[in-house]
Amino acid sequence: MSNWLAVKAVVGRELSKVFRQRGRLISSMVRPLIWLLVIGSGVGSMLQGEQQSGYLTFLVPGIVAMTLLFAALLSALTLVYDKEFGVMRMMMIAPIEHYWIVVSKIIAATITAMVQAAMLLVILAIIGLVDVNIALLLLVPALATAICCAAIGGLIAAWSKTLDNFAVIMNFFIFPLFFLSGALYPVSQLPEYLKYIVLINPFSYGVDLMKHAVPAAESDFSIITDITVLSVFSIAAIVVACWRFSRESVHEPLFHRVTGKKG
Repeated sequence: MSNWLAVKAVVGRELSKVFRQRGRLISSMVRPLIWLLVIGSGVGSMLQGEQQSGYLTFLVPGIVAMTLLFAALLSALTLVYDKEFGVMRMMMIAPIEHYWIVVSKIIAATITAMVQAAMLLVILAIIGLVDVNIALLLLVPALATAICCAAIGGLIAAWSKTLDNFAVIMNFFIFPLFFLSGALYPVSQLPEYLKYIVLINPFSYGVDLMKHAVPAAESDFSIITDITVLSVFSIAAIVVACWRFSRESVHEPLFHRVTGKKG
């Protein structure tokens, strides 16, 4: 019972910070809208006929997935932030298993990502890019994708010792994950050597799962394949992140710094 109370407290703390920063929520809509309306329109202008008008609709699942990816990874940053600024020491001495801290952060990152994705879908429905029914259908695959993205963020954060370290690793992964996922173009049209990279990219299956909810977006895998890969990867990533975070050697520097200051 104490574990779940701790999870509720940590998740509540993270979400309260997010909703207090309303400017952050609003600004998070700028990136996907730029990609969709500026870059999407630019690329679409090179197409002809129905392809030109349909490209923006094709981009919708990928842009929503991008919102989930950035939101979840940035939310996972708090795991490193708390380690660097001392908050983590108070969590570590609480009477709970340490891996529950990681689980709490991943849950909070998932909810944060879903809130931003829902806001984006509302905007897309208002401007007429997606039907309301399609927007609602996208929420279910978006949740599976958000969990996957949060698991990736938790995995990176569990190995990061500083904020700078997290930023470097995140930037190293985030753009390959996005560009090599089929978010901007059908996987079937990629060169053969890039297709193999897409196949081992778990984010690709989240993007593809959302394509199944949009009739104009051609999917590359079956729904069963998408769900299986996302489930297996997310569980594996969360387990590894929890294992890494639970190791005492990972947190020794936190307490050595305190001891050193007292001495």
